[in-house]
Parts: sequence; structure tokens; C-alpha cells
Amino acid sequence: MGLGDKISNKAEELGGKAKEATGKATDDKDLQAEGKADQATGNLKQAGEKLKDTFKS
Repeated sequence: MGLGDKISNKAEELGGKAKEATGKATDDKDLQAEGKADQATGNLKQAGEKLKDTFKS
């Protein structure tokens, strides 16, 4: 996994956590859901990159 991909995926995950927290604080269910989706996307991308790295070895 490239360093740029790691940073991008982690940023997406952290951005999702921030959105989720903001949604909870403002009682915005849509923003909470969007934050959870961003976190899931970031985690899925990280898993995909790790899988690719495994097969490259």
C-alpha cells in the first residue's frame, strides 16, 4: 500500500468520524449516516489495499 493511499484512506475515515460526531451533537441523522458511510468506505479501501499487497508479495 502506498503512503499516499494510507493517508487518503485514513483522512476519509477520520473525516467520517468528525461528521458522525457533528451529526450527533446537532441531532442531524443524515450527517451521522454520512459520517458512518465515509468511515466504512475508508476502512474498505484500506482492506482492499492490504489484500493487493498480500498478493504482490
